[in-house]
Amino acid sequence: MTNLISFTKGHGTGNDFVLVLDPAGEISITAEQIANICDRHFGIGADGFIRVIKSENHVDGKKILTEEPSAVWFMDYYNADGSIAEMCGNGTRVFARYLTERGLVELADGETLSIGTRAGVKDLQRNMSGFAVDIGRWKLDGGEVLIHTDGLDVARPAIGINVGNPHYVVALASGKELASLNLYEAPGIDPQPELGANVEFVVPADPMVKDGVGQITMRVYERGVGETLSCGTGICAAALATRHWAGAGAPNIWQVRVPGGVLGVRMFATEDGEHVGLSGAAELVFDGQIDLASL
Repeated sequence: MTNLISFTKGHGTGNDFVLVLDPAGEISITAEQIANICDRHFGIGADGFIRVIKSENHVDGKKILTEEPSAVWFMDYYNADGSIAEMCGNGTRVFARYLTERGLVELADGETLSIGTRAGVKDLQRNMSGFAVDIGRWKLDGGEVLIHTDGLDVARPAIGINVGNPHYVVALASGKELASLNLYEAPGIDPQPELGANVEFVVPADPMVKDGVGQITMRVYERGVGETLSCGTGICAAALATRHWAGAGAPNIWQVRVPGGVLGVRMFATEDGEHVGLSGAAELVFDGQIDLASL
């Protein structure tokens, strides 16, 4: 029996996703099938899976609509291992690219697109690099932990940052030290958070601030995925952590270089507290079909 579904492959600075349009919530896909779809050897290959569903047809989306009725679409996001994730910064921009290019929404320059996620409503606008997303409020979270990973001779302290999903950020001394990391396996976190966390390793540029813009380089291990070429929320967490370490006078605008490219981060005040925004490219690569029965 065939159970063909159509999909689209997309990416944001190399952080790639399989998107499936299911507005009415009629497609049933298991965590195991998602993991097989995202497998780079036996499936399509991706860092994450996104079901494009109308908020009114998703249990979490219905709650979103009570907060923001204009959030018609919900980003139902899963890690590459099939586990549920709160949200994904790069994924929101690819989601916006999909909605606009496929004619599901109209978004003129200067207009705002509101989408639902498990981490709340996220607002996006077009910009010169692609899309900018307001990730929302952030907070220091979880206290200081120690990170163990292959390539570091001793465990390093990390600061906890939550931007809708959990992160720990580690400062390294040099690009050479960053390049020496072996991130084939998940870094150890001591103490280990119950639900895990993403881990970012950061090296500031020299000089760190140029023309009023902070500059850092980052590698990331994503919870439930592995090392990825880019991680939108991790990029925000890395910039926030570096600004925190730098202290008074540190800038609110940052450029973060990852293996997949460069993204922009901006911290800005709002009525409900400081928000962090992320901007960068988002591309759709190809369309196809896959038979769920074969998975």
